[in-house]
Amino acid sequence: MPNTGRHSGAAGPSGTSGTPCTSPRSSGATGSSVQAPEREAADGAGETHDRVRSQAPQEARGEGAVVVRDEAREVRGFWEGLGLPGLVDVHTHFMPERVLRKVWDYFDGLGELTGGVEWPITYRADEDERLALIREFGVRAFTAMLYPHKAGMAEWLNSWAVDFARRTPDCLHTSTLFPEPGVERYVREAVEAGARVFKAHVQVGAYDPGDELLDPAWGLLAEAGIPVVIHCGSGPSPGKHTGPGPVAAVLGRHPRLRFVFAHMGMPEYEDFLGLAGRHDEVRLDTTMAFTDFSERLAPFPPELLPRLADLGDRVLLGTDFPNIPYPYVHQLRALERLGLGDDWLRAVCFENGARLFGLEGRR
Repeated sequence: MPNTGRHSGAAGPSGTSGTPCTSPRSSGATGSSVQAPEREAADGAGETHDRVRSQAPQEARGEGAVVVRDEAREVRGFWEGLGLPGLVDVHTHFMPERVLRKVWDYFDGLGELTGGVEWPITYRADEDERLALIREFGVRAFTAMLYPHKAGMAEWLNSWAVDFARRTPDCLHTSTLFPEPGVERYVREAVEAGARVFKAHVQVGAYDPGDELLDPAWGLLAEAGIPVVIHCGSGPSPGKHTGPGPVAAVLGRHPRLRFVFAHMGMPEYEDFLGLAGRHDEVRLDTTMAFTDFSERLAPFPPELLPRLADLGDRVLLGTDFPNIPYPYVHQLRALERLGLGDDWLRAVCFENGARLFGLEGRR
């Protein structure tokens, strides 16, 4: 979502600023928000959630927003109402604490890659509190989307991720990569250590995904069938190598590569939907897409809804937890208000991720 200048004082499609939107199923409302210009809890988790919400900036909570414990109840009510055993969220961020704090500082400082948009972190809390919260939400499997911004960092992050996965069994073991000497070696080591998903961030890393240093790594991951969640769209701020062209070139060489385009490829939705349509192993995640926050900046074109519905078996729930400027439940309601039906929601929120990662036995 590039900085269009419309964020200043702009109202969302529903006139809100990231507060939880009304559920069409619970209110009787119908239709698309785009078309109508919108494992069990750990002991003591309720207290944890009150502390998390108390640490969130007021603007992140939104006027009249429910307390966190009530939000967890609403999240659970969402997936229970669909007859699901929980959620699979393929785009959540866990990383070394000092790295995550620097990420938050960057958002707080309206860093260049935020597009100059105010971005209050709703779930600003210690790791154990964030884990308790996402579990109370009923997220059965999630990821640790970590990424380097320079050479020499990825292998260290992958070492941390091995330990995190070992002590966090409901987290899909996540690894990352960067175009640098040795990348094929440490990607292979990560795969041998049990990595289930990789994260690539073209925007933050400022690299060309078609860099020849990455080619052996892409081939290895394609052969292993390991998904790569890749931020390659030009939102919230475009980079030299963002957009559909560079990743299309990679897919031309590695057509079996399981790219998951983060944020639905925002703002180049149509181009990335097209790539998914042409490559059977390509998927997209919903991270921040369709929310009031993103609709103000990079609205999803309503004419693309039929294509989104047709690709329902390859769209995965992603949220960007904890680095979101609105409550978690808002992402779910934003998907619901698209009006694509309960079967589509069940597929996106659990079934597609469960199938991709072999989690169906957890139902």
